[in-house]
Amino acid sequence: MTSNDTKHAALLTRAAEAETSADPSSVMTLLADTDGPGGGFTAYRSTFAEGAVGAPAHFHTKATELFFVISGSLQVLVGEEITVLDAGDFLAIPPHTPHAFAAAPGCEADVLFTFTPGMGRFDYLRLLGSVMRGEADPKKIAESSERYDNHYVDSAVWREALAAR
Repeated sequence: MTSNDTKHAALLTRAAEAETSADPSSVMTLLADTDGPGGGFTAYRSTFAEGAVGAPAHFHTKATELFFVISGSLQVLVGEEITVLDAGDFLAIPPHTPHAFAAAPGCEADVLFTFTPGMGRFDYLRLLGSVMRGEADPKKIAESSERYDNHYVDSAVWREALAAR
């Protein structure tokens, strides 16, 4: 679906046509990845099984990351604070803010993630899925940090939270 104005074209991704990437504890549905006028955006949906560890502590230098919990509960690190987001909760993480996420203890989670601006992140998400399935070397993620604006950091607070699960 597009509008008549190519400068402001609409984007439609049908659920049946969306690419998915699964690993042992989650399924990512890739919805949109643009870098057009105004910076574009990346949007994907992740469903996390109970106990899924999600993403380790990291930050982005250029992008704001938006979380909307569709169902279940998501445990999130923001800076040095841990909180739980429940169905209907929304969170925006500005650039340079360390954060991490996982399904909340004892819960599953279904979450819509959006990044703005977009940066061709689908290739990163595909790589991440390959690493999680044991098909690619984890070093490739570290090598891609600048390209995909994912900068991993150590967080004692997050390590302790995961150990307590």
